[in-house]
Amino acid sequence: MNITQVTEETVLAALGKVQEPELHKDLVSLKMIRDLKVEEGDVSFTVVLTTPACPLRSQIQSEARQAVMALPGVKNVEIKMDANVPSDGRARGLMQLPIRNAVAVASGKGGVGKSTVAVNLAVVLAQSGARVGLLDADIYGPNVPTMMGVERLPDPEDGKLSPAQAYGVKMMSIGFLVRPDQPLIWRGPMLHSAIRQFLSDVRWGELDYLVIDLPPGTGDAALSLAQSLPLSGAVIVTLPQQVSLDDARRGLEMFRQLDVDIFGVVENMSYLELPDGSRMDIFGSGGGERLARESQVPFLGAIPMDPNVPVGGDAGKPVVVSHPDSPVAKALRRIAEQVAAQISVAAVQQGNFIPIEMIG
Repeated sequence: MNITQVTEETVLAALGKVQEPELHKDLVSLKMIRDLKVEEGDVSFTVVLTTPACPLRSQIQSEARQAVMALPGVKNVEIKMDANVPSDGRARGLMQLPIRNAVAVASGKGGVGKSTVAVNLAVVLAQSGARVGLLDADIYGPNVPTMMGVERLPDPEDGKLSPAQAYGVKMMSIGFLVRPDQPLIWRGPMLHSAIRQFLSDVRWGELDYLVIDLPPGTGDAALSLAQSLPLSGAVIVTLPQQVSLDDARRGLEMFRQLDVDIFGVVENMSYLELPDGSRMDIFGSGGGERLARESQVPFLGAIPMDPNVPVGGDAGKPVVVSHPDSPVAKALRRIAEQVAAQISVAAVQQGNFIPIEMIG
């Protein structure tokens, strides 16, 4: 067999038949192939994904390998996986913030685990290799410092606040700036000013994702945020019970009125798994999925109850760090991957994806 039959052109032709499952286009037309080299039957290249948190990373790598190995004369295939997160294409105001995508995590009412979802979502994205920020916009109940195990901010630089960092995530919260027992009795203008300062006066640096933990309800904070920082989309967190669903629906519709995309609904504290393997529905069942279906948005998943979640939150160790193999951590990881995938799909569909040219 003549190994000289293998060329860059034949390799690209083979890879042109491999689809990116979420984007429904082939790897070559998306220009996700770079650093292609062919030497005496040995083929190497890099696949540049649109998010390091791609849920189908292994499938893409496997199908690309199979396609190239099927070529006559190919002896070995070496594939490196990389990622370049596209921007949602939204101009981030006069502040020119280098934030590619901004994701709000919201709920209609308190006590549904919204901050838990936001914190773990940010950590999962950072674990995947993305550059991630976490903005605690819950001015009246700032829990992010406790849940991330950070007590204070670094020293300011050049007149700007430096975000705290933990688990690869940059973060900012009013909780770093006031005493733990100090109540914030603020009206709308003060809250609006605080949120703008958290965006403009903090040295965030370039971020692939900024995850924003909003206060519960449909009040000033969400409105201020939408006015100050165009959002890529929102994640709605609810419990299965009807009271929570009613409030979550109001929150969802608020974002629609603000012309913010809804990435989907998360049902938290969905069930309790008992020692015998059966499940107990503490707060009812199926409510989150029903809300998503009726609102015609994706259902991102159900998160089971786990005592390690509040324990880790109080100790400053998110459950995806303290118990990464637990069912609740796996559920949170799948949710993060789905959100990242939706951001990539939206960027490509809107024409905001800047493809990476192949380097031969």
